[in-house]
Amino acid sequence: MLELLGNALLTVLHWKYLLPLFAGTFAGVVGGALPGVTITMTIIVLLPFTYGLDPLAGLAAMTGVYVGGSAGGLITACLLGIPGTPSAIATTFDGFPMARKGQPGRAVWLGVWSSFFGGLVGGLFLILVTGPLAAIALAFGPWEYFSLFILAMAMVAGLAESSLIKSLISTAIGLLITIIGTDPIGAVPRFTFGSAFIGGGFPFLPVLIGIFAFAQIMGDIEKMRQPSAAGEAAVKRPSLSVAHLKVIGEILARPFLFLWSVLVGILIGVLPAIGGSAASVLAYDQAKKISRTPELFGTGHPEGVIASEASNNANVGGSLVTIMAFGIPGDAVTAVMLGAMTIHGIQSGPLFVSQNPGLAYGIYAAYILAHLLMVVIIWSSTFFVLRLTSVRLAVLAPIVLVLCVIGAYALNNTMDSVYVLLIFGVFGYALVKAGFPLAPLILGLILGDQIEVNLIRAVMSDANPWLFLTRPISGGLLIAAALSVVLAVWQHLRHQKRTAGEDEADF
Repeated sequence: MLELLGNALLTVLHWKYLLPLFAGTFAGVVGGALPGVTITMTIIVLLPFTYGLDPLAGLAAMTGVYVGGSAGGLITACLLGIPGTPSAIATTFDGFPMARKGQPGRAVWLGVWSSFFGGLVGGLFLILVTGPLAAIALAFGPWEYFSLFILAMAMVAGLAESSLIKSLISTAIGLLITIIGTDPIGAVPRFTFGSAFIGGGFPFLPVLIGIFAFAQIMGDIEKMRQPSAAGEAAVKRPSLSVAHLKVIGEILARPFLFLWSVLVGILIGVLPAIGGSAASVLAYDQAKKISRTPELFGTGHPEGVIASEASNNANVGGSLVTIMAFGIPGDAVTAVMLGAMTIHGIQSGPLFVSQNPGLAYGIYAAYILAHLLMVVIIWSSTFFVLRLTSVRLAVLAPIVLVLCVIGAYALNNTMDSVYVLLIFGVFGYALVKAGFPLAPLILGLILGDQIEVNLIRAVMSDANPWLFLTRPISGGLLIAAALSVVLAVWQHLRHQKRTAGEDEADF
């Protein structure tokens, strides 16, 4: 293992791979620091430029975006009070108050170094656990995969911010989209209405670009004229100089907090489609509960920044474990990476590491080196990145939209993909306006075909439906899915009751 990792590190240090990794990490830091330009949008914009690269170079670039973006979001979270990415939401709770107290450098670098060390521990988990988990995944039959996908959808539906009913409806919409086109087993046309345009179904990446990027940009354009304190914060141009050894000492002086936050991030990352925002908020909540000074949280307490950012980047390692061991995207970013693997003819899943050891360890090496590059990039260009945050949305939005259209067109070099992007962009925007969460829809879209394929394979192998429950792993996963839904319903009802009680108290 160490020999393979050492060889992979030497390989990725070659300019052929180091240059795409650096470019991806830099793009991730910039995209993460720009409010509204999520990691998903950044990696989508970068995707077309990886088509001409070999698989390792392309995946190294996307790994760099993932790592850089996860850390880049803390810059605006600390300095402007606006999370650059959803996963940096919890960082604003203490990072911004700390910056306003006159310690912006301390706030930013507590986050950067926490992300760095948290990411490296997550990388250790990635290297050590992916192989054993893949071996366990080899015991999975169609029954187990079907149940695992059901669990993934149950969890993301339950954790969505909006109502449980809307989350489930959104998931169902994603599943329905996947049945348009041809049957994945028998190649029988379904719901095509004689149209050649939808005869082959809807390509995943244009749908993803449309639903996420277009809907996000339109939402941001609506808010363009709303006043914000961000402009005032940007004019101050704070100094970010800091004693790095002192900041690192603050992190290492809290080993239990740090390791517990990393563990939370890894576990949330391994669970499909939950995401870094849930990991950072949960780690922040856990840090507050175990802290000796919980009353200081929200006032610029370093423990809040450490917990949020350590879990944030550790979550990246956990998400990569899921895609490499099970072939399931842990979030929208790894969904794009999975699509890139497919474009290059690479099959992700239980046999990925054993069949592609050079590529697998190359991703490990790129992940480790991306954290080093992330620190260097932020150290050398924080002021430049901060200035980018003042770019007006009126300038930024058209550029991002053009790049999204180019990315959709470059997928198959046809306008059909652009039409799909526009259709689902409007559709996604309408769903957002109606209060429907997009994450469950995307998950249903990602897993719909796999759920159907594995269900059909299971029934073709043995028509006994009880096997889904009597096979230990499959039954355990379905029970976990049911418990997840029950827990989500209970939390939803409790939240409604508490909200109703607070409304009555106001009167």
